[in-house]
Amino acid sequence: MKPYHSFFYAVVLLFFTPALSVSAHGKDINQFYKLYLDADFTHSKTAGYAIKQGIMLALAENNYQIQNYRFELVLKDHKGNSLRSKNNLESFLADPRALAVFSGLHSPPLLANKSYINNQQILVLDPWAAAGPITRSKGKENWIFRLSIDDYKAGYTISKYAINQGFKKPYLLLENTGWGRSNEKTMTRALNAKGINPVGIEWFNWGIGKSHARLLLRKILTSRADVIFFVGNAPEAKTFVRAMLDLPAKTRLPFRSHWGITGGDFALVINAEMRKAIDLQFIQTRFSFLNRPLSSFAQKVLSNAITEFPEISSPYDIKAQTGFVHGYDLTRLLIAAIRQAGLTGKAKQDRQAIHRALEHLSEDVTGLLKTYRRPFQPYDKNTPNAHEALDQQDYTMGYYGNRNEVLLLTQPVPGNY
Repeated sequence: MKPYHSFFYAVVLLFFTPALSVSAHGKDINQFYKLYLDADFTHSKTAGYAIKQGIMLALAENNYQIQNYRFELVLKDHKGNSLRSKNNLESFLADPRALAVFSGLHSPPLLANKSYINNQQILVLDPWAAAGPITRSKGKENWIFRLSIDDYKAGYTISKYAINQGFKKPYLLLENTGWGRSNEKTMTRALNAKGINPVGIEWFNWGIGKSHARLLLRKILTSRADVIFFVGNAPEAKTFVRAMLDLPAKTRLPFRSHWGITGGDFALVINAEMRKAIDLQFIQTRFSFLNRPLSSFAQKVLSNAITEFPEISSPYDIKAQTGFVHGYDLTRLLIAAIRQAGLTGKAKQDRQAIHRALEHLSEDVTGLLKTYRRPFQPYDKNTPNAHEALDQQDYTMGYYGNRNEVLLLTQPVPGNY
């Protein structure tokens, strides 16, 4: 049996029977640690499972063992609900073998529970959720580290690419959450820096219906906007694009979107044929297994992924690559911090040591996105980017190809802009 298969069954057991502990090869039951993945495996499951694959591959490359401790992954489904996420964090604290929590696509659970996370000193690693305030603590404690897009910078990338493509009258269409409100501020600021004001702003809630979406789009069309800046996730994006496709072709507006749309089944529902009738791009980070040439390191990672996961036989099988890539790189940073800090078997003490090590990593860490040199620093209010591993230079825009794959905008996409 391949190592992946045995580990997969351990994950399944832990997922369906959370109280069950699994020892490693008959070793002392205390010689293992758990990593939690608190994400949405119901509404945005593509993103959740992509993050899971990235984490597991980085662990598999170390035979799931660091400092003579076996590592296991526990999946927790918060379904996009902040209260469920809080319950999962409480379960983490009650688990004496729990070492760190990876978060998922959604920002609202992290925003709602940020004070609890920091006050309880829960080591949280964020490979996707992008809302700016997540990694900026108002107090002394800051326990959230991010390797993802930061919305305090994302608006500048989306705006820059749109302006370079000739758009001058953007309309902001934003989900009514902390994530959407964060983007309102940064997108407006980014546009103002170029002498442009949004021609309007509309808000929508999760689960919006097609008739309401159609009303909002008609209002946007009367504003004489030339592009829509969209911030939302796949379920709502599908609704708005369907509503846009119902309009006459000459009235349809382009979408320049945040990447939340890539975390679900958007590309399956809004298929390649439908996408020919809509101009859609979205922000991404600067790595894809589909953009060649690959470095020797990336080629090795892809080969390992194909070996470890039966569902992956080519890069096209890695869905929501953002989650996979960020989950993989962030786990490599965690492993480096664990090796630097050492492990004592006392979870609270080890979390403290790993937190310090993450802020003072002494060795470079090779990842898919880049080589990380001191990606994190000690946080205070004067160093707001201290817990951000990526910067604006690591961002680009992407689009869907004919096989529903995400391609990076390394050169202009064919079409009229």
